[in-house]
Amino acid sequence: MDIEELETFVTVADTGGVTAAARRLGVSKSIVSRRLFRLEAELGVQLIARTTRGAALTEAGATFRDHAVRASAEIDTARETILPAGELRGRLRITAPLTFGPTHFAPVLAELAKRHPQLHIHTSYSDRYVDLIAEGYDCAIRVGYLQDSNLMAKRVGPIHGKFVASPDYIRKHGAPETPEELVSHQAVMQGTESWQMMDGDKVVAVQPQGRFKADNAVALAAAAVAGLGIGWLPDCITHDHIAAGALVPVMTRYPPPPGGAYVVRPPGRHPARKIRVLTDLLIENFEQNPQLWGVKA
Repeated sequence: MDIEELETFVTVADTGGVTAAARRLGVSKSIVSRRLFRLEAELGVQLIARTTRGAALTEAGATFRDHAVRASAEIDTARETILPAGELRGRLRITAPLTFGPTHFAPVLAELAKRHPQLHIHTSYSDRYVDLIAEGYDCAIRVGYLQDSNLMAKRVGPIHGKFVASPDYIRKHGAPETPEELVSHQAVMQGTESWQMMDGDKVVAVQPQGRFKADNAVALAAAAVAGLGIGWLPDCITHDHIAAGALVPVMTRYPPPPGGAYVVRPPGRHPARKIRVLTDLLIENFEQNPQLWGVKA
């Protein structure tokens, strides 16, 4: 039984269709269809029922999928075990934030590909929350504060931030000095999130209000520079604006707690070696280039 046929079947089952599976695997739809046909012919049963809306598992397919997932995982582990030391191969699907991804993480991923010529790296950059299991990603690079979940996470570096506003906003509205004053100001923010700040050793949360919202920190920084409100933004986004005088730190007596950058993966006993190597490379990048993240060396 061909491992590519097993992996293709699992991908079709997870994505719900040949087209989506082909896109995820990086091959043509005809290749996906041929692999499925060969697997079903070898097993002598229909695994996938083709419909006008895509594909659905048959009863046999639903039973076989769980075994196929386990078999694929075992074979991946075996492949890694027998590879020469340090060599990686196969495919690594990563989701990374659009805010930091192309500027801060893409060079690290390019270095990973350079060091391991047999490794295929497929990265999706988006600031939306991606469901790793449902969408078939091996891991995610996430920044800020992690939500509670059953995912496994490894911190690779610190992300520090500040509350900032433009001089023009401060001239018109003043600068808040306490958490109580902050809630009466306009905020540029992601959605309806609460903002955390340190009052000595205690974490205080407030619910800011604002009419300008975006899911991207660069866009929020632009709004803050335009005088639309106060922003809670990472230092690596605001550093140049502060140096140019376009933004000014506020609420300095109540700084936000430091966040972090993390490699997050679906639960399992052990992470794949390619994820461990990526994690180590990101840690190395944070340690060698603290100024890239607005951290003083």
